[in-house]
Order: sequence, then C-alpha cells, then structure tokens
Amino acid sequence: MSEMETRTQNNWIDAFLAEAEDLLAEIEESALALNEDEAVETTHRIFRAFHTIKGSSGMCGFTAVADFTHHIETLLDKVRAGEVAVTSELGNLVLAGRDQVRDIIAAEQGGAQVAEGSSEKLVERFKAFAGVQEPILKLDTSDLHAEVLSLSPRNFGELVWEIRFRPHLGLFTCGGNPILLMRDLSTLGSCEVTTHTDAVPPLEEIDPHACYLWWSATLRTSAGRDTIRDVFMFVEDGSELEIRESGTGTENHAMEVVEDGAQNMAVTGHVQSAEAEAPSISDNSAAHKVGAAEKTLAKESTVRVPAGRLDRLVNLVGELVMNQSRLKQITSQIGAPELANPVQEIERLVAELRDDVLGIRMLPIGTLFGRFRRLVHDLSLELEREVDLITEGAETELDKSILDQLGEPLVHLLRNSIDHGIELAEERLAKGKPRRGTIRLNASHMGANVVVSIEDDGHGISRRAVRDKAIEKQLISPDANLSDRETLNLLLLPGFSTAKKVTNISGRGVGMDVVKRQIDQLRGSVQIASEEGKGTNITLTLPLTLAIIEGLLVQVAENRFILPMCSVTENVELPGHERKTKNGRNVFSVRGNLLPYVDLRALFQIAGDSPEIERIVIVKHEEQRVGFVVDRVLGTHQTVLQPLGRFLRNVTVASGSTIMGDGGVALILDIASIINLADQHAREGCTALTLRTA
Repeated sequence: MSEMETRTQNNWIDAFLAEAEDLLAEIEESALALNEDEAVETTHRIFRAFHTIKGSSGMCGFTAVADFTHHIETLLDKVRAGEVAVTSELGNLVLAGRDQVRDIIAAEQGGAQVAEGSSEKLVERFKAFAGVQEPILKLDTSDLHAEVLSLSPRNFGELVWEIRFRPHLGLFTCGGNPILLMRDLSTLGSCEVTTHTDAVPPLEEIDPHACYLWWSATLRTSAGRDTIRDVFMFVEDGSELEIRESGTGTENHAMEVVEDGAQNMAVTGHVQSAEAEAPSISDNSAAHKVGAAEKTLAKESTVRVPAGRLDRLVNLVGELVMNQSRLKQITSQIGAPELANPVQEIERLVAELRDDVLGIRMLPIGTLFGRFRRLVHDLSLELEREVDLITEGAETELDKSILDQLGEPLVHLLRNSIDHGIELAEERLAKGKPRRGTIRLNASHMGANVVVSIEDDGHGISRRAVRDKAIEKQLISPDANLSDRETLNLLLLPGFSTAKKVTNISGRGVGMDVVKRQIDQLRGSVQIASEEGKGTNITLTLPLTLAIIEGLLVQVAENRFILPMCSVTENVELPGHERKTKNGRNVFSVRGNLLPYVDLRALFQIAGDSPEIERIVIVKHEEQRVGFVVDRVLGTHQTVLQPLGRFLRNVTVASGSTIMGDGGVALILDIASIINLADQHAREGCTALTLRTA
C-alpha cells in the first residue's frame, strides 16, 4: 500500500472514529429517553445510528464492530415492526450494546481487549428478549439472507425491484463507496447492477473528487422497500434514489430525493407510504443535480479540529499578546510619535484575535451535562433509588480546558447527591415527598464567572452528624464554636465522611476534598448550603477561561505579582499605624469593619523595608473578604498564563506565571492557596511565613 493510500485510509478511520463517538453519544441519550412519550421515533433514531455505525465500520475494516452491531439491528428492527415492546429493559439492553460497541472500537485501536465471550453473551440476551415476545419468524440469524427475510415487512414471496441510484457529486468526499453499497444490495437477493457513464463530462472538465457515475439494479428478493432503502441510509443526503416494483407500472412507483436533510417524495399514482407527502420534484436535469450537491456541501458549517491544534493556536496568540505588550512598552520608552498609531492598531487587532481564538475554545456546558444522564440512570439502579435529573443552562459556555477538568468533580457531587441525599421511595412517601427524587444541574453566567449548582431534594445535611464526626477525627475540639458555614465546610476536609458504612459509591472519605482541590486548581470556589429535611445545594464558581486573564499587577520590592481581577474588589492605603493583631491574625480596619490581611513581603521572605504607606488589595474568596499587603499597585495587565515548569510543579501559592513587556517574569498568585497557607501559619503560631510546597 502506497503512502498516499495509507494516509487516505487513516483519514477515513479518523473520520469514522469521530462519527462513531457522536453516534454513540446520540444512542446513549436516546436509550435513556426510551421510557418517554416518543418511543417509536426514538427507536427509529437508535436504529439509524447503529445502522450508520455498521456501514461505516465495515467500510473501514472494523469487522468485529459490524458483526456485533448487526445483532443489535436485528432486535431493533423487530421493535420497529411491533414484534417487541418498548420497555425499560430494552433501554438497558441498548445501553449495554452501545457500551460493547465502544469497547470493541477501543480494542481495535489498540486499547484494552474486550472480555472473552462478552459479545456472545450480549447477543444471547438480545435473542432472549426478542424471544419472550414470540416473534413471527424464528430463523437462523447466522444466515444473512434468511435474517433479511425475517426482518422484511413482506416475507410472503419474492419480488423484483428496479433500483436507480444517482449519488450527489460530493459522495467520495463524504467517505461514500458505491461498490460497497452494491455489494450490500446483493446480499438481499439475486442482483444485476449496471453502471451508467452518460453524465461524465469531457476530460478537461472532470473534477477528480466528484462522482459522475450512477447505477441501476434489478433485485429479486423478499425484502421490502424499507429494507432496501436502509442500504443507502447513510449516503442518501442530496442523492436521488428510485425504488419500484418491476411490472407494476406506476402503481407502486416512488422516487426519493433527499436535499438539505429533508425527504421530498415525488409520487405517481396512489402510493401507500407511512411517510408524509412532500412537494413533487420534476426537474431531473443535470443543473438540478449539481445544485443539489452544492446545497449539500454548502450546509456543512462546522469543521472538526484536533484539540492539539487548537491548543497550539492559543499558545501562539498568547505569545503574540506578550510581544505586543513588549512593543507597546518599548514604543513608550523611545518616545517615537510616528509609531503610536501603528502600535495602537496592532493592539486593537491582537485584542480582537485573542477574543476570537478564545471564543473558539468556548464550548456549551451541555456537552458535559449530557454524560450525566447515564451516570444517574446506572446509580439509581445500583442504589435502588428513583431519581430524575433535570439540567438547565446547557447553552452556558466555558473554556474547553476548564470543561475537561470539571467532569470528575461533578461526578463526585452527583454520586453524593444520590447516595447521601436522595431517600428511598418508601421513605420519601412517608415524609410527604414525591416518590421520585429530583437532582437539578444548573449553569449560568455571573459577571466574569460561570456558576454551576447541583441541588437535590433529599434529606439534607445533619449538622450534628458532621460535628460529631469532626470531633471523633479530632478535627475540632468538643467546645469549638463554629458558624453554620464553617460546620458545612468541614465536609471539604480530606478524609472526612459521614457515611456509616463503606460501599462502592461512598464511605471511604474521598469525594468532597477532591472536588475542592480540583476547583481550587481551576481558580474557582465551592459553597455548600443545606436545609435538613429539604435538600442540599452545592455551588461551584468558575472563571470563564484559564488561557488569558485580566490581572492586577502589584509590586513588593523589585518583585512583581499578578492577582486575578475577577477576585479583586478594591485597593486602599495601609498606613503603618493601622496594622493590628487579633487572635493571632493580622487585621485592618476598612470603613469601620475589621478584615484579615496577608503580608506578601513576610509570606515570601522578601528582603528590604516596607514603604511608609503600603497598599492593600482586597479580594473576595468564598464569600469572605481578605487583604493582600503590597508595596505598590501598578495597574491592570492582560495576562497570558504560562505553567511554572517541572521543577516548581509542587508550588501551591502560584497558579502560573507570565512574561512581562520588559522580558521579566511575574507570578500569578493563587488566592485560595495563599489564604489557606496563612491560616495554617496562624494556627501553628508561626512568626515568619515561608514559601511552602505541597
């Protein structure tokens, strides 16, 4: 195989894998909705998705996928024919089949091998489920032709079908292979195929990527019209497909043209069809066919881009932002007025480019929410709870880098809501609650942040149980006087759990501390609210992006630091005589209120004397206000985040660094980590704070 052929095949495989990922997600979503009202249409949607996977996997050489998917199709086709009822068990079987297809694809790509015999066991479950419903025909499914007969709505005798297939010009670019289509058609019965070349243009006008050929076939089979149409299901958009019974004149003639995803049927005579009639199409000229192909190609408005390329683009824009900042600083130093306008224009263009590139990385959080329906479904069965998941604000957008890291914390919170929050159905009824519990997953914008909340209507959090467990673990003293918020925040400590027994879901002291740690790494915050007997609400506040942020540039001696502007509320002067100490903590007075502060000079052991009047930057962290004492506030700064590197990966007080306009480096301070470190030193009674690592 030549290098070009290998590259082409790899492109096909990549396209199949991307398509399969989307289709498997669609199957999962549809299977979870099988108990809802539109069961018939949902079943058709699942069947079409599996059929597309089967056809595409066969074309790409994934024979194990095609073979297994064929058995799922058999079951679903019986459901479509009304021989098998739509039940919750059917949904579970479809989900199991979907998972098996995913695992087989992963194994074909070099991943973990599927368990031996697992596919065969699932196939037996499919057959057993269909057998309970006493299907009309029980034939050997190892014979493909015999199975096609069993699936046909007309299995009382063979018919002769005349088929005409004229694909759209872009068939090849969409991965279609007419030869494989005709082979699939021949599996339905005796088939004679003729290739037509009348539409091929002169050599100098030929587009090598266009399909100018069309085919006609005579097929003798017991399969019905729908079974024949299924062969062309995933290549029919924009194509002409004519299927008619031979020798019946116009009585059962139907020509189908699919444009822009909609089915338009031109019918002559009286045709019995389950599909709605659409305006007839009489113009079959070459110009019409070219127009249909152009419309089909023009409707593609999205492009798949590997995440690595997108990350590379963001990094390049970050470097451009830094160099633009250096150019601006140099221009101001040399005082060249003729450079002022060009530099200002470059600054505007770079800002627009930055916003557009970051916009590309923004994805709706609904892409993450969709995964949790399956999680809630499976946990509900395992824990014998009856739970409904309601999602709101799915269109809210977050940076892809944040979205990728948000999945695990949300999984922990949903697990806790089901296991610790939602009661058993009988217990809920005894309390006067609805039998089924409800978990609401909501996302919304709030200024420069996104707020994600997980709310359940379970029994809430017992403050007494939390306090007793904290005393037992010697986290607090028995006489400790904690506020309600401080009591609930004990749940965020490592190893803390109120579960009375260890299960597969909870009780090991792992969960909420993991959530807090990961949200802190995203420069976000966690807040817990609960009312006993009514439920719990956990709120996550997250920044929109981690790539480029607006920061406040501050200075201590010759060292520069950046505080995220989204956390800064104000900055005020701090004369030396206003420094105070209360209960071992540094505090200062702002408009009559005492606020704690952290002295960055002492924290980082920076040599030199403090100025007579320092500045204190007040930030908001987890609903509390804290001050950061610095020598000077230099102003806002557009900050491109850079990792600290391998040798400083354990430093917790800085979330990254940035390169300044003069080539110097400024640390981006992690507000949560610095406050926690200051609290730790205050409890330990340290007089000197040091830069610690985790």
